[in-house]
Amino acid sequence: MRIIKQPGAPLPERIQWVEARGRAFSFTLQAGLPLLEAARRGFAAEGFTSGVLNFGHGALGPFAYVMPALSKTGENAAFYSDTFRPSGVTRTRLGSMTLGTRDGAPFFHCHALWTEVDGRASGGHMLPDETVVAEPFAVEAFGIDGATFTAEIDPETNFKLFGPVVSAATGARTTSRAFAMRLRPNQDFAGCLEGFCRDHGIARAKIHGGVGSTIGARFTDGGVTEPFATELAITAGAIAPGSSGALEAALDVALIDYTGGVAEGRLVRGDNPVLMTMELVLEALD
Repeated sequence: MRIIKQPGAPLPERIQWVEARGRAFSFTLQAGLPLLEAARRGFAAEGFTSGVLNFGHGALGPFAYVMPALSKTGENAAFYSDTFRPSGVTRTRLGSMTLGTRDGAPFFHCHALWTEVDGRASGGHMLPDETVVAEPFAVEAFGIDGATFTAEIDPETNFKLFGPVVSAATGARTTSRAFAMRLRPNQDFAGCLEGFCRDHGIARAKIHGGVGSTIGARFTDGGVTEPFATELAITAGAIAPGSSGALEAALDVALIDYTGGVAEGRLVRGDNPVLMTMELVLEALD
C-alpha cells in the first residue's frame, strides 16, 4: 500500500471517533450570507451546532479557495496553493462539508468541484471567511448531538485538523446512532471503515459528509490518479455485507489533485490510503 511519511510520529489509535446521536435533514442556504453563517444557521434551526452536509449545484460569489500543493518547507507532507479568487459567480457541481468549531468559533472544512464564470472546471478547499452564497441552494445535512468536530493541532501531520470530541447533548431531535469520525493517515479508507463496523457490531451503515484526502486514487473502473496530494469529497458511501457475507465499503468520491486533475468514481477497496485526514459521520442502520 502507498505510504507518505508524515512529519510527526503516528498515534497508536488510528481512528478518532465519538459515538453520538444524529438526524438527517435538508435545508436551503440563504443568499447574501457568508457560506459559513448560512450553514451555521441551517444546523442551528434544527438544534445542532456540528455535523456534515453534501450539496450539488449551487452558486457562490465572492468566492475564495486553495488547491492541494507540494510542501515548500518540508514541515508538512503536502500543503496548500496560494489563494484563488475567481470573479463573478462560481457554480458548484458537488461538494461535502464538515461544520464544527475552531478557536471557539464556528468553522467549516469543505471540498468541492465547480465551474468558474469563464467556464474553467476546478475544485479544492473553500475558504470560510471569503465565500458567500450568491443564490439560494439546497443541501443534505446530518446533525450530531453529543459530539462536535473541533479543530486541534495534530502532531502527526503538523496541521490543525477537525476531529470529533465529546460535547454536552443539546436535546436536538435525533433518530439514529451515529459515529463522528476522523481517519488518520496511511491506512486504507475502505478497510478502516469495514474494520470499525466489525469491531462495533454494525451490520449496515451510511456515510454522511466526507471531507479529506487520499494518496492519489485507484477507481473500480480502472481510473488512476497518480499525483499523491488530493482534496476529496465523498459523494455517496455505505457499508454492508458483500456477496461473501463480509462487510464491504462502497465509496463514491470526487477529487482534485495538486496538478489540477479532476477524478470521480468508486474507490477500489484495499488500495486507497488516507493522506492527511478523512472526516465523516457513520450512521448505523441496524
